[in-house]
Amino acid sequence: MFFSFDGIDGVGKTTQMNLFCQWLGEQGHEVVTCRDPGSTPLGERVREILLTSGDETPIAARSEMLLYMAARAQLVEQVIQPALAEGKTVVSDRFLLANIVYQGHAGGIDINAIRDVGQVTTQGLSPDCTFLLDMLPTAARDRMGNELDRVESRGNEYRQKLREGFLSEAQHMGKSIHVIDAARPVETIQTELCEIAGQLLSQ
Repeated sequence: MFFSFDGIDGVGKTTQMNLFCQWLGEQGHEVVTCRDPGSTPLGERVREILLTSGDETPIAARSEMLLYMAARAQLVEQVIQPALAEGKTVVSDRFLLANIVYQGHAGGIDINAIRDVGQVTTQGLSPDCTFLLDMLPTAARDRMGNELDRVESRGNEYRQKLREGFLSEAQHMGKSIHVIDAARPVETIQTELCEIAGQLLSQ
């Protein structure tokens, strides 16, 4: 099964994903974790270009979107598809939804065009379950330090557009996405994630 975690920066994705993977392992699943972009030599090099704060290299919105797509194509080909073929459980920090929200809803690129490129990039693969961690952008920003990457540095208005984009997409994704209130205690959130996953894995 393929799980993904998403949401605006600062909502606690890393913490929840690590705990979730630990729980999966305790349930007897062989877990493969990855991050998008990243987790392959190509993906990590692209990630550095995209997110390095202080890098003065201009990146146009469409170029940014395509760089994310290139890293994702390699991730699917090299990591995710082989793991799923071997019966492993894959958990990814972000996937195509992030592209649609960051470069589409908040970046101004046509959303349907991003989806079309995404279908080619992922070969039609999508997560069986996406956990969308949601909270107010101002509260999420308060959780972040002062060293922000290129995307994190875009300000509160951008973060608000991101949240609205995520929630808008969630309305169209059906049962595969679960919006999780990330403002609650870590343990409470993790209990909800495990309950949802437990039901899916038992089917």
